[in-house]
Amino acid sequence: MTFIHQTPDWHSYRMDVRRPHEALEPIEREIAVVDEALRALVDAGVLPHAEYNLDKFLTHRQAVRDLFEIPWTAITPRMQRLIYAINAIKRPNNMIAAGVYCGNTFISNAGAAVGPGAVYTAENLIGIEIVSEEAERAERNVRRIDPTGVARVVAADAVDVVREFDGRIDLLYLDADGAGGRGKGVYLDILEAGLDRMPPGSIVLAHNSANCFERLKFYLDFVRDPANMSASVNVIFDPEGLEVSVR
Repeated sequence: MTFIHQTPDWHSYRMDVRRPHEALEPIEREIAVVDEALRALVDAGVLPHAEYNLDKFLTHRQAVRDLFEIPWTAITPRMQRLIYAINAIKRPNNMIAAGVYCGNTFISNAGAAVGPGAVYTAENLIGIEIVSEEAERAERNVRRIDPTGVARVVAADAVDVVREFDGRIDLLYLDADGAGGRGKGVYLDILEAGLDRMPPGSIVLAHNSANCFERLKFYLDFVRDPANMSASVNVIFDPEGLEVSVR
């Protein structure tokens, strides 16, 4: 099944990418918008429920504000909350995030399991960034929140890391750009590299499902095919969007 969940203000809800912590709306509105998206994911069979700890999320957000170096990001406050909530609800034992830049998107996923916003424990939380300097910055950022090393960032090609991962992949987050003009088309390469270790119920999150819709055509066709995924929802509540798919 394929669904689109779209808010009327998605195109006007915009952030200054160099001011990642700026509030764009009252917190009550942000919570309500994300709650609507979570309920849409529940209705589609992607999530089992829509409940997460609001206070723990705010503690996580404050830690990122205080400890992370973020030169820029397109992850809006709504998206940060949604990604955290999905991980807090699904509680993946093994999570891999591809294309994490400075680590902000990675910790939006991993922060449900490590640091002051943690609500469960995980075995492997792996962030991948192909640019070594950015991977080093992301790892420094993550270490300030997670001294345990459960969440970690590696400098590598995401296709290789996912292909070689020895274990079940419970949640895969995609935000990478492929070389040689591949761009966001690399999402499908990464997913296919790990699909055989993604059991029923595992989740794939693909950022930029709205603003990169054309470049993601083959990926979106794949996850919206019931032969590959049991359900997929395009959540569009900001200009970037997030395709959320379940095996």
